[in-house]
Amino acid sequence: MEPTKDFDSKYRYILVAARRARQIQGGAETLIETSSRKACRIAQDEIQAGKVSYVVPEPPPSIEAAPAEPKEE
Repeated sequence: MEPTKDFDSKYRYILVAARRARQIQGGAETLIETSSRKACRIAQDEIQAGKVSYVVPEPPPSIEAAPAEPKEE
């Protein structure tokens, strides 16, 4: 199954599907009616149906290096 056009990479698609599959395995309700029994397949079906969304978190601001203290000799 090809990832939807909403994803910027196949890697992100896999990450989202895996996280959703873990939620389903943990007891989360499915968002669609499906005949599939495997959590991984259900997650993919939910993504294809547009029921699963994701947010790309912004990277944390970089910490500027503190000036090095002079070594005492």
